[in-house]
Amino acid sequence: MKGITSDQGRQTLDQFKMEAANEVGVNLKNGYNGDLTSREAGSVGGQMVKNV
Repeated sequence: MKGITSDQGRQTLDQFKMEAANEVGVNLKNGYNGDLTSREAGSVGGQMVKNV
């Protein structure tokens, strides 16, 4: 999360990420998510970019 300087900005981005994960059906949790496949992680990132 390069460039995020405030705690509020970080929280907003984390909330956005969780919402995007729910939209594509990926079980994302707070903290470590190393058990996700590359496809799942990419679908979350793709959904985030699509919604911006």
